[in-house]
Amino acid sequence: MKMKKIVPVAMTALLFGSVAVAPVASANEGNSAQAQEQVPQIQIDPVHIFNNTYGTIDHVNVGENITYYTLKDGEQSNILEVTNETLIFDNTGKKVELQKGDKVVAYTFANKPQKAIYPPQFTPDVIIVETEEAGFVEVDYFFEDLTNTYDILKLNIAENTELLNIKGEKVTAEDLSEKHLVVFYTASTKSIPAQTTPSKVIVLDDEKQNTTEIPNVQAEIAEILATDYYEVDGTKMVPLRVIAEKLGYTVESTGKGAIISKGNLSYTITRGEKMFGYNKALFPLEVEPALLEAQKTYVPVEFVETYLK
Repeated sequence: MKMKKIVPVAMTALLFGSVAVAPVASANEGNSAQAQEQVPQIQIDPVHIFNNTYGTIDHVNVGENITYYTLKDGEQSNILEVTNETLIFDNTGKKVELQKGDKVVAYTFANKPQKAIYPPQFTPDVIIVETEEAGFVEVDYFFEDLTNTYDILKLNIAENTELLNIKGEKVTAEDLSEKHLVVFYTASTKSIPAQTTPSKVIVLDDEKQNTTEIPNVQAEIAEILATDYYEVDGTKMVPLRVIAEKLGYTVESTGKGAIISKGNLSYTITRGEKMFGYNKALFPLEVEPALLEAQKTYVPVEFVETYLK
């Protein structure tokens, strides 16, 4: 591995594009040895953006800051830890309070840590209470064209569609693409994908730490990229922790690398491995992350520019 550190004369600028963090990775099916050398084979489990928990509320235990709801689904029991920040609606989009006897579906981001206890406990992001009123709900990641992850549902936004963020503030149709959404609708076409004009859409992604709201952060990162980097096999390597933390991410050391998380985003970086994790998917890097200075893990600059936003 060829490695050198370069100190440039001029400072380069950091440009962040609107690149989607696609939650699905597909395997390269090429058979030739040459193809396998150029594109790593990616073996993944089926990707689940959310864990869905179904059941009827059987027991309620009210704590100081958390209320514990026991769900029964046949012989299976699950516990939901609900706080004031949990989004709770019925299937028509109305805000409701959970009660014993309610039939619910709870959606929890799959990359959230889960306690290794029984019965399973979840801290859901969204809970939907089923009612007899007409209404359907889709909680999923939607791409730029507003189709969801498995190309099952496509959204057509109307002027009267209520568009909100998790704080209840109004957003625009442009804010929906490449986001995790809660979609309320009453009818859809029989096409593939089915198309619907929703009555209400809620954006789950929290933008409160958007870099445009942090003074001088882009200039600070641009200076880091210009002064603190190595070149490894022709790839520019930059320090992971300092950049991620400036962008509002939490960086947790794993001993062999780090877990970088912010809101609903979570990445697992391992030194010496060209694959990094996002949820249950694996994505390739040009050069494996490395400890190029004491206690400083460096990653390809493309990882920062493409995935950390």
